[in-house]
Amino acid sequence: MILEDDAVLVLDKPVGVSVMGERHESDLVRMAAEAGEELFPVHRIDKVTSGVILFAKDLAAHGGLTRQFNKRTVEKAYLAVTSPGGLPAAGRIDLPLSVGRKNRVRIAAPRESIVRDGDAWTVPAAEIFDSVSTYPSQTSFSVRAQDDSRALIEAFPHTGRRHQIRVHLAWIGHPIVGDPLFEKNPAGRTFLHSWRLTFDHRGERVTVEAPMPQEFTP
Repeated sequence: MILEDDAVLVLDKPVGVSVMGERHESDLVRMAAEAGEELFPVHRIDKVTSGVILFAKDLAAHGGLTRQFNKRTVEKAYLAVTSPGGLPAAGRIDLPLSVGRKNRVRIAAPRESIVRDGDAWTVPAAEIFDSVSTYPSQTSFSVRAQDDSRALIEAFPHTGRRHQIRVHLAWIGHPIVGDPLFEKNPAGRTFLHSWRLTFDHRGERVTVEAPMPQEFTP
């Protein structure tokens, strides 16, 4: 547990546990219900992702918190290990997303149309698909440490699309280590961690943080 009061609960979620909605496996909402507590997820992180997850303890608190996410006033920061290295010290990925076959999230343009200009990745507007729904998506990042084979980065999703960080990094050629979306039969965990979350709570700006997992250390 990272933070708890009578309205909110913030946990450091372990890898391999879902937030909610798993049909045949345990998830945090179900585990709480089995312990006699009702929790309302304010946002989601993937099952393969560890770190900060925010719950409301009642619907009144839930509504106010989810509105902050919808208005994008919440600040989110992740830690990720990518392969290979060779990233600029800081960068911005501005690539729209769409949903393809088998409900898989992808960039809403041909891969070869992605343009890198210094520390920014974009696609020309004329190359964006017009036959499917597309969603503007922006992620910025800064590099903490890297060598030729790997980079430890801080990633900041400015939009909250499903699998956004994972897809953005993979499509610019730097997938997250151990990501089953892009790596066949990964041997270990997915190196993506919900590190820090900043939101408004009871008239104050609150920042919560889940420490970097030891295995992320360069």
